[in-house]
Amino acid sequence: MTSLVALASWLVLVLSLAMAISTTRVEAARAFFVFGDSLVDNGNNNYLATTARADSPPYGIDTPSRRPTGRFSNGKNIPDFISDALGSEPTLPYLSPELQGNRLLVGANFASAGIGILNDTGIQFINIIRMYRQLQYFQEYQSRLADLVGNDEAQRIVSEALVLITVGGNDFVNNYFLVPFSARSRQFKTVRTRSAEGVGDRHRTIGLRPAELAMRSPNGQCTAELQRAAGLYNPQLVQMISGLNSELGDNVFIAANTQQRTNDFISNPGAYGFTTSKVACCGQGPYNGLGLCTAASNLCPNRDVYAFWDPFHPTERANGIIADMILNGSPAYMTPMNLSTLLALDTVTRT
Repeated sequence: MTSLVALASWLVLVLSLAMAISTTRVEAARAFFVFGDSLVDNGNNNYLATTARADSPPYGIDTPSRRPTGRFSNGKNIPDFISDALGSEPTLPYLSPELQGNRLLVGANFASAGIGILNDTGIQFINIIRMYRQLQYFQEYQSRLADLVGNDEAQRIVSEALVLITVGGNDFVNNYFLVPFSARSRQFKTVRTRSAEGVGDRHRTIGLRPAELAMRSPNGQCTAELQRAAGLYNPQLVQMISGLNSELGDNVFIAANTQQRTNDFISNPGAYGFTTSKVACCGQGPYNGLGLCTAASNLCPNRDVYAFWDPFHPTERANGIIADMILNGSPAYMTPMNLSTLLALDTVTRT
């Protein structure tokens, strides 16, 4: 039986991460499939005519080649650290011409910066791979895999794979809150008003990143409206996951409160070796929070002491801390178990 791990995302966007892992075999490294937005895009947008790109310096400055890879990071992103833990190569972007032959066995990354749950999210980026299209590409991938290894083996590889999905944050920051009185904000105004009362500030994600501080906060404090949005979204996500587990009669979904890890960074950055969680390493304007990172941007000399790489995205080191929480986090963060525990149980089941 395949298990799914769903994780409420940290930091830049209010997202959900989902992982599917097998509980039946252990002979080979698992294939890894990644769906979602810029937090996990590792280069698909390089092949698209879009403004949502990370293919120019200084993106990738801390990679071995010191060249941009299409990741919205100075180095690795969360899927890279998960691949490391699996003992696998990093997944290639699905649109990469290098994704051929045996490289298909590693899996594929279908993510595209700028996408959301809603098809009208990210329209300002023009040409991006919306979620429905990512899933179509996944079907196409399975046909290509079957041509390589046969239908039965392809089905086994896919059913035993690890799947990571992150989506949802852009629906807030690049749609609902993009401009005042947007079509989506007018559509959901009644729901928002009725739901706002009683929502505390436990989830503080969207309003804390440098981009939102620069654009919405004159005094460097969290923006209450964005906090409320996160506070409405995440508890319902966890509730939905719990409901699905109940229906299936098993812990098919595992929830992670990565929001809390974000709050940890914000409230006590020094505990994680960061000197700041408000100012981006690379950017311009207040908090280095305007625009994306370019060759003309301010650039910090030591990326390891910054929680944010650019106005929207974590540094490589912050990504590593989040991935470690996914793998090894305590019950305060992972419910009902972390990924390493699930993998260990999987090994026991197989033997």
